[in-house]
Amino acid sequence: MAFPSAPSTLWSVSLLTVLLAAAAHGNIIDDDDPMQPVTSDETVSVGGTVTLTCRVAESDNSSLQWSNTAQQTLYFGEKRALRDNRIQLHFSSSVELSIDIGEVQLSDEGEYTCSLFTMPVRTARATVTVLGVPGKPQMTGFENAVPEGGAVTLSCTSTGSKPAASLRWYKGNQELEGHTELVESVPDELTSNVSSKLTLEVSRGDNNELITCAVVHPSLAPGDKRSEKTLRVLYSPDVQILPESHLPREGEKFCLQCLGNGNPEPAEYKWDKKDEVLPPQAKVDGAHLCFESLNKSDNGVYLCYADNGIGNSQGEFTLLVQDPTAMSTSSGVDHAVIGGVVAVIVFILLCLLIVLGRYLIRHKGTYLTHEAKGSDDAPDADTAIINAEGGHSGAEDKKEYFI
Repeated sequence: MAFPSAPSTLWSVSLLTVLLAAAAHGNIIDDDDPMQPVTSDETVSVGGTVTLTCRVAESDNSSLQWSNTAQQTLYFGEKRALRDNRIQLHFSSSVELSIDIGEVQLSDEGEYTCSLFTMPVRTARATVTVLGVPGKPQMTGFENAVPEGGAVTLSCTSTGSKPAASLRWYKGNQELEGHTELVESVPDELTSNVSSKLTLEVSRGDNNELITCAVVHPSLAPGDKRSEKTLRVLYSPDVQILPESHLPREGEKFCLQCLGNGNPEPAEYKWDKKDEVLPPQAKVDGAHLCFESLNKSDNGVYLCYADNGIGNSQGEFTLLVQDPTAMSTSSGVDHAVIGGVVAVIVFILLCLLIVLGRYLIRHKGTYLTHEAKGSDDAPDADTAIINAEGGHSGAEDKKEYFI
């Protein structure tokens, strides 16, 4: 009996060791091998459920097995090997073994191994990536109102993300640029805290504007995690004077109202008449100036001053008192419409009268022509008169023409 030489035996043992080690680490995968297990990498968020599936194209009834990142057997065929109620059998057959891992934690991340116990053992690996879900962003910097033209620095922070989330700012529906972002790792929790700062120069148009901080992360759908706060801007009032009527008439009561659009609302109003003093009959009541009975002497430019503590402004109104008989603009429009309708009716009646007159004139001429026929051949005046009367038959003819 012949024995292999020592170098040949050592080479064979070394090769077997390498093959076994390689198979154990899943480094050798034969795509043409129908019994080679096939797996896929999975991504899941903390608290979610992930399904690990291992399949083979053909089977010799050898058992499939799933092992965790610590190489602890989870399932051997249909049999549970590790007492962890979060891990459940999803499906098992001779060519497939699928398991569910529920309430996933960050510590569940890593490589899981599927093994088919043949000779040699065939393995495949699946990497599970666990996403840390970021918390709802917290916003600061809105505690105090900002004066118009000033600057405000706003902050937004979100914790617990893996990988680190990013933050975006919006004013209304417009995304804002120019913010800074800081990421701080939390080693014990394998997550990161993200913070962002945004500096805005504000105007009165920004008052009550909605500012939004939104978190962007693979574990979230767009808009899932966002916070909103209202920006408050302080500004001096814009003053406008409104009359209660656009036709102030002599002898009537008339009032002006001063509107001061500011933040805060004006607390103080003052009335004056340009280049003159207020008429004695003009009564001031805060934002209102009233005249019990207008007079032509009340004509002039009236001023209103409004102050809200941030600033002051003024508005003006020119008063022109009309005669008592003056008609309002709307009344004038109504009369114009009525006058137009009456004119159309009169025109139609005139047209009818003209047509009727022409008709009557034409028929009267015909009657006279027939009446004159009796005198054409009369030898004397008496005969002409008798012929003109025409007897009974002539009368009938005349009646026909009158009809």
